[in-house]
Amino acid sequence: MFRPSPPASLAPVQGWVIDMDGVLYHDTEPVPGAAELLAAFTDDGIPFTLLTNNSSLAPDQYSQKLAGMGIVVPEERILTSALATAEYLERTASPGSPVYAIGGDGLMRALGDTQVRVTADYREARHVVVGLNRQLTFQHLQDAVLAIGAGAEFIATNPDLTLPTPLGQIPGNGAIVAAIEAATGRRPLMIGKPEPGIFHWACRQLGLPPDSVACLGDRLETDILGGHRAGMITVFVLSGVSTAEQWEEYEPRPSVSFRGPRELLEAWRQRRV
Repeated sequence: MFRPSPPASLAPVQGWVIDMDGVLYHDTEPVPGAAELLAAFTDDGIPFTLLTNNSSLAPDQYSQKLAGMGIVVPEERILTSALATAEYLERTASPGSPVYAIGGDGLMRALGDTQVRVTADYREARHVVVGLNRQLTFQHLQDAVLAIGAGAEFIATNPDLTLPTPLGQIPGNGAIVAAIEAATGRRPLMIGKPEPGIFHWACRQLGLPPDSVACLGDRLETDILGGHRAGMITVFVLSGVSTAEQWEEYEPRPSVSFRGPRELLEAWRQRRV
């Protein structure tokens, strides 16, 4: 049976890395208590950053989306798997190296700010980057498979198989990646959660060591696993993808668990009482 953690379990937390889909909102609907939770962190002087595996939007677009739901977060506090992917290519790719990319505006803008060159011609691609694209076509899949088959590096922004929406779970980037992986027999270099590197990157943005930072998420296999690998305090909420039944059996165990942001907020206020 699911039981929320005691408030005192939050006492060591000095900063937060917070997932968005399933924690703060479902598609365009805010999760109850999300806005109040972030406001409480701000009022308490607790640093936080939002970290999403969804690469389809840029930080300024996410900031606007959140504002439309009454959640105020400046774009400087928003990190995405697209930005992490761009940072990887900036470090490893040659200047002007051609990249064939599947993704939304967030990924294309992030890549456009690097030294690589985005190309629509799969035949010249040295790297293939796969991110969430809600206008995906067969041509996209075909071109990616052909480029990877010819030797291009296969990079995926994240492995999330689904996205939570008010309608239910819809295909996520992991579903696109799985199709390309099946056709090529190649596994991608995964940039986003649960890889520990993206969590360490977020902690550096906060200026805090991982063991003092809480990773807040709704997916056991990405948020909680990744935070655990990165040496962080892991905080699970039931407001998104993973269920109470999955929580009961999952290893590694989350450090702290709550039903949702509202219950977490109540515990946060009582953590030192």
